[in-house]
Amino acid sequence: MGPVLLALRLVLAGVFAVAGGAKLADLEGSRRAVAGFGVPERLARPLGLLLPLLELAVAVALIPTDSARYGALGAAVLLLSFVAGISVALARGLEPDCHCFGQLRSAPVGWRALARNLALLAIAGFVAVAGWDDAGVSATRWVTDVGAAWVVAIAAALVIAALIGFQVWFCLQLLSQNGRVLARLHGLEAAVAQLSGESVPSSGPAPLGAGLAGGGLSVGAVAPGFSLPAVGGDEYSLEQLLSGERPLMLVFTDARCGPCDALMPYLARWQDDYAGRLGIALIASGDRERNVAKAAEHGIEPVLLQTEREVAESYGANGTPMAVVIGADGRIRSPTVAGAEAIGRLVAQATAPALTVMQVPSGNGHRHGAEAAPAPRVADAPPIGGPAPELVLSNLDGDRVALTDLYGERTVAIFWDPDCGFCQRMLDDLRALEGALPAGAPQLVLITSGDPERVREQGFRSQVLLDPDGDAMRAFAAGGTPMAVLIDERRIGSPVAAGADAVFGLIHDATAARTANGRGR
Repeated sequence: MGPVLLALRLVLAGVFAVAGGAKLADLEGSRRAVAGFGVPERLARPLGLLLPLLELAVAVALIPTDSARYGALGAAVLLLSFVAGISVALARGLEPDCHCFGQLRSAPVGWRALARNLALLAIAGFVAVAGWDDAGVSATRWVTDVGAAWVVAIAAALVIAALIGFQVWFCLQLLSQNGRVLARLHGLEAAVAQLSGESVPSSGPAPLGAGLAGGGLSVGAVAPGFSLPAVGGDEYSLEQLLSGERPLMLVFTDARCGPCDALMPYLARWQDDYAGRLGIALIASGDRERNVAKAAEHGIEPVLLQTEREVAESYGANGTPMAVVIGADGRIRSPTVAGAEAIGRLVAQATAPALTVMQVPSGNGHRHGAEAAPAPRVADAPPIGGPAPELVLSNLDGDRVALTDLYGERTVAIFWDPDCGFCQRMLDDLRALEGALPAGAPQLVLITSGDPERVREQGFRSQVLLDPDGDAMRAFAAGGTPMAVLIDERRIGSPVAAGADAVFGLIHDATAARTANGRGR
């Protein structure tokens, strides 16, 4: 019985160690998963951190014989809570993302997840009961059977392995941060050129996927070919999807994937908005009828059906939703990225028009006699100094509000999504700013997509307007969240600022400019 108990303890310890470590590496995903099971937002964040810590503690306690009984008991309690949460969700017809193993494997809960947790619960219960007085063979006794020199050598090897692992992780984080910095610098150069009228040397646009964690096939590799039936019955090959000059984004989804369902309206909108710049095709797995219903509900096509996950695996897409961009030449153009937020940023990068920076005459007399060139701007964006878009949106109480009624005051319109991770990170600072707006600060108006109740829970003091179909975002050429733009005297007063730092910088600059002019709000 001793060796059997040891083997079962090691199995449980391995499962909990992997699950806890993966969740700890993706705390935002862990928070979203906890919230998906109905936990209030104010408790989801601390529980999202506490859960992986408890799982790691259980994994550690299962190893030594003396603490194994308590580790097994803790495992049983956690698994029992998982079983209860999954059962309640299934009974209510919900399929939240379990995030069981973080970004390693995340899928909507279902009967398989329930069966897996019940099996692990049975193992934990057996170890706790059968091994309460004697938890079996020690997993660490072999240490006492080797000489001191071997113990030192093994300890040194573990330290070296940990240092190497940390260095690899640090380098990956550094590369990711470097990509974000390059992308931001590119945007700042464009903004400076637009405002100053000076040409700025450019090294070209940032590569697709810059600043995004991703994997899959190497950029530049030949995209694996396939031929799959669509939900409408037609057969599509990769060559057919690539016909034309535009790149193609493959989005891998699953019929029972909750995050995929949340992404569907955005995919439909992107297909309409960027039809001339980016092709989007869904590669779906799972129940055919569900996939057919989703395609019909959102008007998305083509939605191609793979038998298992053969196409997804050939592209290195080991979860859903994930996406990759393929060039018109049939070669991989981006890493394979995971999650709705990363996919949205990849779409924004893939559809960003090429920026042409023009030389305009400056106010110091250079280029005398030259005719002023128009200021460069992003295609379809309202020009700086042009009239602000006139739309009518609903507020959280359901009342209709005309944007023109708000333009009487200088306004910073902030484009928001309560489920956007970048929005979440700036939430506390934004609410603090709302509570202490300095003299001369513009009024803040949040224009938000996503669940209105989630926005209500975030407790904004500013006016909140709902933009469920993205009409306002398109009108202001805001390609993601968080973004912001200044409206001054009913006209566009700034380029669109992208990212938390740029949004706060826009508010600060608008406040400083008004204060410097000696004008009140």
